[in-house]
This record gives sequence, structure tokens and C-alpha cells, in this order.
Amino acid sequence: MKQVVAAIIVRESDSKILICQRTKDQPLPLKWEFPGGKIEPGEEPVAALRRELDEELGIAAEIGGEVARIEHKYKNGGGVELAFFRVTNYSGEIDNRIFKEVRWVDRETLPRFDFLEADVKLVREIAAGKIV
Repeated sequence: MKQVVAAIIVRESDSKILICQRTKDQPLPLKWEFPGGKIEPGEEPVAALRRELDEELGIAAEIGGEVARIEHKYKNGGGVELAFFRVTNYSGEIDNRIFKEVRWVDRETLPRFDFLEADVKLVREIAAGKIV
């Protein structure tokens, strides 16, 4: 099972949440997700997320507490274990380095986006105000 970390980045000024859309050339094309990625061998989850946010968005993030952990098996047989962490503080300007689009959205609107299957339950919980 692939170990993956992702960030729920909440903008302090208006409480909007950052979501990212995969490109048409990535696996599961054009799906929306929270930024993050695979944990490398020997890497701690927080260090992996810090690295991924620098690589994908060019920010130095202060990683907060873990807010959710999800195991998901895709129909093709692949499986992921996702650990989601809250991020409320970062330095640098967000620079979209790998996604088709990045967008700040109100939590209530999250379910309107076509998220990765593994994220859908968490998206509903965030939209309902149960998490973050």
C-alpha cells in the first residue's frame, strides 16, 4: 500500500481551502485533490509533506496536526494510505508548479469539485465543518 501525505491548507484571512487539479497527463486526470504526495523510504510523514509542498507549490509550510487518516483501495487494485495534515502557516507565494489549476475555495463548495475517490468522504466532512 502506497503511503501518501496531503495538506489541508487553510488561508487565515478568509478560511478558504487550497485545492489542486491534476493535469490531463497525470494518473486520474483532471481530478481535484489536496496538495501532497508519496512518502519516500525512510522519510517521516511531516518531512515528506514539507518537501512535497515545496516541490509542488514553492512554499515552506509549518505542518500542523494530523486531521485524518484514510485507507483506500482503487478498483484497479492499487491502494493508498493517506495522512492529512492541517497547514495554516507558510512562507513564500504559492507557485503552481505541477497542477492544471490551484484554487482557493470556501469549504461549503468543496463537494462541487470532482475529487479523487479516496478524498470524497473527507471533502464532505470538511464541507460540513466536522474537520478543520
